[in-house]
Amino acid sequence: MKFQQQHMHEYVIKNIQRHIEPTEEETQIFSSLAIIKTVKRKELLLTEGDLARHQFFVISGCLRTYTIDAGGKEHVLMFAPEDWWCSGDLYSFLSGQKSVNNLEALEPTVLLQISKNNLDILYKRAPKFERFFRILFQNAFVFHQNRINAGLSKPAEGRYDLFTEAYPGLENRIPQKYIASYIGVTPEFFSQMKASMFRRKS
Repeated sequence: MKFQQQHMHEYVIKNIQRHIEPTEEETQIFSSLAIIKTVKRKELLLTEGDLARHQFFVISGCLRTYTIDAGGKEHVLMFAPEDWWCSGDLYSFLSGQKSVNNLEALEPTVLLQISKNNLDILYKRAPKFERFFRILFQNAFVFHQNRINAGLSKPAEGRYDLFTEAYPGLENRIPQKYIASYIGVTPEFFSQMKASMFRRKS
């Protein structure tokens, strides 16, 4: 198990090295402040009304962030498959305000988890990581901004194309109702749209 955990930490470090070049000592500090967590399918990592206190890196599996409107309808905001970071509600994580979102595992999922308190310790002991998480948060902002713009300006097929670009291969793993929710259509409309797209291509 110790070897497996070491391998998992190395997988996360490879993701981090895309933006910064931590020293061996800095990576050890990071690894000492983060833990490996295994969650079951449908397990909630964050519930509306709670505080988002962690950043999660998905080693295997998939998460979904969603909100529930006044009528009880769910709206999927994002997915986090392998090699993605996620907090469930970045505004809650950064501001300390209660979350308006929920974060659920769609599959049995293995995560690396670091708490906000440990992130503050990491910034002091290995300041280079502050730049990494700043880039991470900026990228998250850009992703959600583009998603909002697409929702306002693109038809359903265009939003679906953006989904497949952002999450290649994920469609074959998760229920279609979640993809329909993500692009803002009913499951019935989604099925009809896909059938129409298939006919045009064939």
